[in-house]
Amino acid sequence: MLEVETLPKTKVNIGLEKEQILFDYRIVQQSRQASLMGRKEVFMGKAKFGIFGDGKELAQVVMARYFKDGDFRSGYYRDQTFMLAIQELKIQAYFAQLYAHVDVEEEPASGGRLMNGHFATRSLNDDGTWKDLRKMKNSAGDISSTAAQVPKLVGLGYATKLFKENKELQKLAEFKGLGKEVAWGTIGNASTAQGMFYETINAAGVLQIPMIMSVWDDEYGISVTNKYQTTKESISEALAGFQREKDKPGFEIIVVKGWDYEALHMAYQKAERLAREEFVPCLVHVVEMTQPQGHSTSGSHERYKSKERLEWEAQHDCNLKFREYILDNELATEEELDEIDKDALKYVREQKDKAWRSFSGGIKNELNEVVGLIHNAAKESAQGKNLLLLAEDLSKTLNPIRKDVIGAVRRALFLMRFDTSDLRTDLKLWYQEHLKRNRERYNSHLYSESAESSLKVPELAAKYDEDSVTVDGREVLQACFDQMLSRDPRVFAIGEDVGKIGDVNQAFAGLQAKHGEIRVTDTGIRETTIIGQGIGAALRGLRPITEIQYLDYFYYALMTLTDDLACLHYRTKGGQKAPLIVRTRGHRLEGVWHSGSPMSAILGSLRGMLVCVPRNMTQAAGMYNTLLKSDEPALMIECLNAYRQKEKMPTNVGEFTVALGKPEILKEGTDITIVTYGAMCKIVLEAAEQLEEYGVSLEVIDVQTLLPFDIHHVIVGSIKKTNRVIFADEDVPGGGTAYMMQQVLEEQKAYFHLDSEPVTLPAKAHRPAYSTDGDYFSKPSADDVVETAYRMMNEVDPKSYPMW
Repeated sequence: MLEVETLPKTKVNIGLEKEQILFDYRIVQQSRQASLMGRKEVFMGKAKFGIFGDGKELAQVVMARYFKDGDFRSGYYRDQTFMLAIQELKIQAYFAQLYAHVDVEEEPASGGRLMNGHFATRSLNDDGTWKDLRKMKNSAGDISSTAAQVPKLVGLGYATKLFKENKELQKLAEFKGLGKEVAWGTIGNASTAQGMFYETINAAGVLQIPMIMSVWDDEYGISVTNKYQTTKESISEALAGFQREKDKPGFEIIVVKGWDYEALHMAYQKAERLAREEFVPCLVHVVEMTQPQGHSTSGSHERYKSKERLEWEAQHDCNLKFREYILDNELATEEELDEIDKDALKYVREQKDKAWRSFSGGIKNELNEVVGLIHNAAKESAQGKNLLLLAEDLSKTLNPIRKDVIGAVRRALFLMRFDTSDLRTDLKLWYQEHLKRNRERYNSHLYSESAESSLKVPELAAKYDEDSVTVDGREVLQACFDQMLSRDPRVFAIGEDVGKIGDVNQAFAGLQAKHGEIRVTDTGIRETTIIGQGIGAALRGLRPITEIQYLDYFYYALMTLTDDLACLHYRTKGGQKAPLIVRTRGHRLEGVWHSGSPMSAILGSLRGMLVCVPRNMTQAAGMYNTLLKSDEPALMIECLNAYRQKEKMPTNVGEFTVALGKPEILKEGTDITIVTYGAMCKIVLEAAEQLEEYGVSLEVIDVQTLLPFDIHHVIVGSIKKTNRVIFADEDVPGGGTAYMMQQVLEEQKAYFHLDSEPVTLPAKAHRPAYSTDGDYFSKPSADDVVETAYRMMNEVDPKSYPMW
């Protein structure tokens, strides 16, 4: 472990010109003023909440000096100074985010969708195509959850390793010349107690990727000190075992004070050289930082910091120490620095005011339009007096937001509900038009809106000829993956047991030997960073397939999937994408831990991802082909019991596609529609054969994908014929079956066509018990399907379908 000692303040010995140092001083002062003014804006009611980077300025402005084009940052919400220093954040945009301005021209990081302090560069053009990330200083889209920003650092750094080692990637124009980029992570000291942080550090140490992790250590996590956070009260001491040795690769661990300008430069010079040139991951533990305004606008740090601590923080404020350093080295006079301070205050205030005028001006225009429309309606409405009062209240609203305006329109329309429709026309048209605008402002880009959307991939049927052989289902997948890897150098697969043995079910068997370890790679047991490794690589334009060995284990990575991957495109308002394919296997097998089918958890957590639930491996292969032609993240849940089932090998195994969101009718029938997916398809088809003997005709529908779900409304078409429906799956009661029912009855209006109440047939509320009997009594069986369907017909016609 290297501790960078404080150097004598007698000369400038870090190779920087005076102008560069004074530029840094200007940036840190502008950033400090932005923090101070931002807090006031919240307290004035002009913003909802504020969290700021004051006290962290000096280390960030130094780190920015070593950040190059093509590099990526994944950090946390106190990095405003760094973003200002690399000139990927403007002060006006900083305040636009504080106010939640929805225009990406004003607030490019998230289009007003994230609270302040959440940074992102726009990796995509307006049409969803990639910009040239090699020529940009890149920041991955930030998230609030503590330590959740770090798993994707593994992928951001791993991509550099792939660019260096996979020579085929260098033949692609967008990747040419890559292979020396650094992944820069930042995290607060308290968040290093999270498991995601430790898993990331371990994965980076194993992989030896060019990653620099900076820990901003102000000794607190809100009110909790390092004593209660970290072993030895120091993350660098706690991680000392990761320090590299002569014959044992690991981390380079550097400790440096956050107020020491020269020592910070020495630290980051060393870290950058090691990471960029030698692929040695580095931990830069920046200690003795301060937090002058406390954690956020939600509280005061005077409640939990002692008087002595507050005095120490005032004396060791990094901006104050930087000023002393400049004066001690005679780089500027007191008067010159005072002038910079004065200019910084003026500039930040001007940019803040511009941001507020831009944000509030548009809303005030909408407000004035509505007030005018209500006044016009009040002239002839029977509710004229009440409408005028409503308009007056709206016009007097202090710091109005769109909620105030739309709410007033809605109340006005209710007041006028007994007036003639002509009188309501103008206001109603305004309301409908602004509902459309607000959907774009607040609800767009959950899924891809580009030409590469999965919904725009042409469907191409699987082909067979007289020479098509019957094989195990896993061999269909193996052939599909083989062609993917051969055709597209951007594709690689990682996961537990994926490499040497070709995954636990052999779908990658032999592919590591054929395509190389860099393309088909084993990982440790670390689900969170397997997903992070995929996200980071996908953010850089690669096409990873990351495997979670069993669906039961996806909970390990759930926060990374939901807080990062699933909402990435949405929270950057189309500015970034990570078309990662997450492969796993689930549904019934044996027992509590390997029979997972938690669809309700997935559907509730992973909106923004595609969720594919193929019934066999041919369908899965077609879906993989579709996904690789699209630019959206997806979860593929293969059937555990289907790898050894016999299927014919398509002659176009690497080309045919399955349309997502398009159910398939597996068996036509006239009495009852049964809607299901995955492993249940085989069980339902078995039941349908038995029911034929009893005079009951089932129409069996495989939905194929849960997200998207039946976009062409195939299911309601079937219900129009049968007038009865059963929703069946292996999830808990009220889970996946309830989701499907809501989609069909509410979205598709199928309730108009029902002659019997809709029925759900899920698994039991508990996890499945072990053994064949455990499966039989825990999850729906063919016997359960038969009895449920027959009872439905008994209720309709007890004479023709008598119950035993």
